Amino acid sequence: MAGSNIGTLFKLTTFGESHGKAMGGIIEGFPAGLMIDLTSVQRELNKRRPGQSEMVSARNEKDQVEFLSGVFEGKSTGTPIGFTIQNEDHNSKDYSHIKDTFRPSHADFTYEKKFGIRDYRGGGRSSARETVCRVVAGALAKQALVTLGVRFSTYVLQIGSIRLETEAFFDSEVIENSLVRCPDMQISKKMEDAVSQVKEEGDTLGGIVQCIVENVSPGLGEPVFDKLHAALGKAMLSINAVKGFEIGSGFSAAGMKGSNHNDLFDTHGKTKTNYSGGIQGGISNGMPIVFRVGFKPVATLMKDQESIDKNGNKVKLEGKGRHDACVVPRAVPIVESMAAMTILDYYLRNKSVHL
Repeated sequence: MAGSNIGTLFKLTTFGESHGKAMGGIIEGFPAGLMIDLTSVQRELNKRRPGQSEMVSARNEKDQVEFLSGVFEGKSTGTPIGFTIQNEDHNSKDYSHIKDTFRPSHADFTYEKKFGIRDYRGGGRSSARETVCRVVAGALAKQALVTLGVRFSTYVLQIGSIRLETEAFFDSEVIENSLVRCPDMQISKKMEDAVSQVKEEGDTLGGIVQCIVENVSPGLGEPVFDKLHAALGKAMLSINAVKGFEIGSGFSAAGMKGSNHNDLFDTHGKTKTNYSGGIQGGISNGMPIVFRVGFKPVATLMKDQESIDKNGNKVKLEGKGRHDACVVPRAVPIVESMAAMTILDYYLRNKSVHL
């Protein structure tokens, strides 16, 4: 199976299935000699972990990472960092009813057509369980980036039709005070109520995560095919359930005049506005990188749906199992991790530009 790695110099390869023995990964290109804060890595994993509140899936995984290589006496050695995370609370019997049935808007049908076989237990390799590995790599990437002064603010901007209109930078403590990771407590309560309502109905909601990255040096990004925003887009669109990515003014730029959209310079080399989202010509300009990631409603419903089996016969698919009514709050650390991995990779790549 191709496509299980990402990155050029800072590279992550992942393995494992949702109901297999463990998830795991190999990180290559992490700089040597950096102190590794294991508590911080676990803190990031806990943000993504299922079972953390009534808002998310009841699957109760500890998600404790075990590093197998690449770390010695608390420091990175510069060699590949291998790690595993055990799967401890999987109920494969919850999926026996879909062994020969395709769930609407899931990867069941496409995996079957591509490989001729599929692991139907929780979606196997197509499950969002795989993203736990990305959070490990992203947590390490953030630890490297903090030495360069880079800061992240990632939060839920929208759930369903309820939206917070802001591009402000919020500290993680403010974001984590909300069950849905929305930094405005009034909007957060409305989002929580909306998720609770659809959960009672056996339905689901999608939403938008916004990520703001400050203090990124100007000059990161490769012209033409490896533009920085193209790499960020690829990273975000590789996350399960993501249906859209926009940076800066995004699609709203299509309705603006150039005279209104241009980011004019001040005398310090910064810009007075940031419609570009911190990237121009595919290269960072020193302004905050601002982008948004759109997530579809979870495809698994706790209500019956019409579908087909392997032979094309119509069947009624029963809604059962443990699933999120809205994945968006748990997606926040995943989005931030993918951003950190991408930006660290481009920092390392940029070192090859000048002697």
